[in-house]
Amino acid sequence: MMKIRGRIFAVDDDELIVTMLARALKNEGYEVQFQTTPQDVVANIIAWQPDIVFLDVDLAEEMTGFDILAALKKDGVGAEVVMLTADDSAESAIRAMKLGAVEYFTKPFNLDEIKIITGNIIENIRRKAEIDYHRERVCPYFEHGLVGESALMKEILKMAEKLVQARAETILITGESGSGKEVLARYLHCRRQKAETAGQSHSGPFFAVNCTALPENLIESELFGHVKGAFTDARVDKKGIFELAGDGTLLLDEIGDMRLDLQAKLLRVLEERTVRRLGGSVDLPVEATVIVTTNKDLKAAAEQGDFRKDLFFRLSTFAMQLPPLRERGDDIVLLANHFLRYFASKYLKKGIKGFAVEAEKAMLSYGWPGNVRELRNLIERCVVLEEAETITKEHLLPNLGGWAGIAPAPSSRILLPEDGISLEELEKDLIRQALERTGANQAKAAKLLGISYDTLRYQMKKFALS
Repeated sequence: MMKIRGRIFAVDDDELIVTMLARALKNEGYEVQFQTTPQDVVANIIAWQPDIVFLDVDLAEEMTGFDILAALKKDGVGAEVVMLTADDSAESAIRAMKLGAVEYFTKPFNLDEIKIITGNIIENIRRKAEIDYHRERVCPYFEHGLVGESALMKEILKMAEKLVQARAETILITGESGSGKEVLARYLHCRRQKAETAGQSHSGPFFAVNCTALPENLIESELFGHVKGAFTDARVDKKGIFELAGDGTLLLDEIGDMRLDLQAKLLRVLEERTVRRLGGSVDLPVEATVIVTTNKDLKAAAEQGDFRKDLFFRLSTFAMQLPPLRERGDDIVLLANHFLRYFASKYLKKGIKGFAVEAEKAMLSYGWPGNVRELRNLIERCVVLEEAETITKEHLLPNLGGWAGIAPAPSSRILLPEDGISLEELEKDLIRQALERTGANQAKAAKLLGISYDTLRYQMKKFALS
């Protein structure tokens, strides 16, 4: 059976023309319907949902092809419209294009030309759908902003907006694995896309590169490109990702694992905003926003000689520290409900309504060593496997830390006094003890407390601990 390439609806008062057109397009693999009168034609087109509509301009006095075209556009019909007419005047063609027609043919037309143009239109429709799909994948959760109402996330969002407005060229995002560093990077990109620049929306691409995933002998070529003959296998000129990103966004993930010699070249690119292909002699401008992410303590790595200090200072100009999920309080339940709605829609499990109170308490008391990624995976698993309307504690417990080889965060039981306790004072005291035990070595104190170096610095500032 021939694969259907698309759906075509033809409207012409000459039955010979629509019959000939239908036969030719059916032979090309299209599904075709046609009509020779204007009666209910708009309703029939809307009901059949074609990809392309061929419309006769001089269909009938009571309803011309222009009238039908205008009605289709008014009703938001997404089909592309091709006008057919015996009138070869420029005025008629201009009117058709202004009303939204994508093409215009004068009778008698060449069927081979019709076939070629139809194929091109269908290809453009497919390409546009693919682009729209990828744009949606880039920003699947951000129609109304990042999910989070905690004080820490509000500060992140506030800073993100400032960086977007300032058109910051280089941004560093740090945080534990799974905390959402790439998600934040994509959010920054999406926000910049929606920002107006000289009256036009920014629509540059988003490129993400994992610095640890590329082979060492290829990463330099991938990032900076090369000219023909630069090395043995360089048979043609190749653009690097810095060039391909154009005026979009380039994400360099796991920057803490980049080789020191590449760090030096990256620093030059960031400082001079130019890139030179391997073996080349021309400096090409870099227009992309460069976002780098890491789950490592770059300051400690720089002090130990594992990361260039000059690059660290350059990246630290605009640094954002994403908090781990366990520090985001009620955001846990907010995110859980968000993922529940998303996956319920994705997997057509509309019967799942929400979480039981005990399930929410269980999520709030869990350590989330895998952060947001772990929560997202857990909710997806529950949506797919469970049939109940409400996700209960029993549904969650077998999966909290038990699957994918993840264990719950270690914890010690602290008995709550009868008259209560100040959680802030307890936290402050634990941080003070950790600093005393490690001789004020902040890196070691952070490790002792099971938090990142930047989180410790934030807490020390919060509690005025020097």
